[in-house]
Amino acid sequence: MKKILYTLAVVVMLVVASSPCCYAAPEEAAVKETAGKDSSKMDWWLNDKFGMFIHWGPSSVAGVEIGWARQTHPFDHEGKPEKIPDAVYDALYKEFNPVDFDADALVRTAKEAGMKYIVFTAKHHDGFSNWATQLSDYNISNTPFKRDICKELADAVHKHGLKLGWYYSTRDWTQPDYLIGDNSKYNDFYHGQIRELLTNYGEVSLLWFDHVAGQWSDYRFQELFDMIYELQPGIIINNRAAKFVTKQTETPDPALVALTQGDFKTPEGKVGVFHKEFPWETCMPMSKMPDGLGGWSYRPEAVTVNFEKCAQMLAACVSGCGNMLLNVGPMSNGSLRPSELENLKKFKPWMETYGESIYGTEGGPYISGQWGGSCTKGNTIYLHVFQWQDGTLQLPPLPRKVLQCEELGGEKVGFTQSGSELLITLENGKTRSLHSVVKLTLADGPDVSLIQVEGAMLKKQYGTLVNQMGEK
Repeated sequence: MKKILYTLAVVVMLVVASSPCCYAAPEEAAVKETAGKDSSKMDWWLNDKFGMFIHWGPSSVAGVEIGWARQTHPFDHEGKPEKIPDAVYDALYKEFNPVDFDADALVRTAKEAGMKYIVFTAKHHDGFSNWATQLSDYNISNTPFKRDICKELADAVHKHGLKLGWYYSTRDWTQPDYLIGDNSKYNDFYHGQIRELLTNYGEVSLLWFDHVAGQWSDYRFQELFDMIYELQPGIIINNRAAKFVTKQTETPDPALVALTQGDFKTPEGKVGVFHKEFPWETCMPMSKMPDGLGGWSYRPEAVTVNFEKCAQMLAACVSGCGNMLLNVGPMSNGSLRPSELENLKKFKPWMETYGESIYGTEGGPYISGQWGGSCTKGNTIYLHVFQWQDGTLQLPPLPRKVLQCEELGGEKVGFTQSGSELLITLENGKTRSLHSVVKLTLADGPDVSLIQVEGAMLKKQYGTLVNQMGEK
């Protein structure tokens, strides 16, 4: 399989060409469909394409990685001695006072950047709750800030017409009942927290779980999902509600496995493989540490990828049939780091020019590869071109006549069409270093099947991080 590796400052993006067939791991193939799932509830998400991920909490006070900087990670990871001692990390909330936090301004920034939904870390692995939960004292009410961050964000999101999503880590390294005994007390706790998040903040459109440990019998997933859908019938859920349930003493019910796989997959820190057969969303930090790790929450040493690469990642996701959830990590005062804010502001004019090639499109017909990718809307094909060859792009032929060819926001382009190729040519043979968007208008005709541009082989759509416990 051909691969292209883009070095995005310190962010590494992998775009892989794939066959049009859907890959499913054996255990997934048996549970591909779940009875009662409503595909129409995905329509807004499939159309909107672009969201903001926010990782934030007391860890920003010390400028360390949220959750992972804590020295011990009970039941999930052995931890590392060079990390912050538990007592020090767990006391950071006593200094968390983001006096400059302005939820309305943050949501307006996301909206102006063209983002259509926001997913916020209500609770990360460290167990701190960014809302006034009644189930734990380790929450925002007991910080110097005191204000309910989740409420302020929810109110602003609803005010500005975006969709609201909560990130919730089922793993919890500070909750004393986590994986103790039959885990029933912890189940009661985290189900109760989910109930609060889905009851007290208006409409919630998305729930983004992040990992568990232990075994299937430690959890009451059917009860959890029944509650979720009762409280928020139209909600969509990612595929991590049962991720890392690996200590299996018996084979789980396939229907339960299918239930917990949710509505979409979540490749992390890389652009997903081209796939039309299931929804997927890349979550990507805008800033990363020099070693390429971390950067989800505010790290002063992190390097922010430049705007051009952010736009290219979005295009790669959309042309690969996916969404992109682009992450920011606010500073301890509540403001966005300047480099991330600058990128978001640059998205506004970019979307004014190129937004029609993003929203409401479907990946294809050309399968993504080193050259770039394509997406379709009605009789229009948008080519996101990452590589020109001496000012030209040679593609396999289309079965329908191209009536018009233009570059969005750019110079004139020419084209020739034959039974053997479609050749796109930049005016005067000019080369282009940054990616271009070429708009093709087609004559009416039959649906266009997927077209392979370069040799490819079947490849799995990887879903998330390497299992830190070393288990399969």
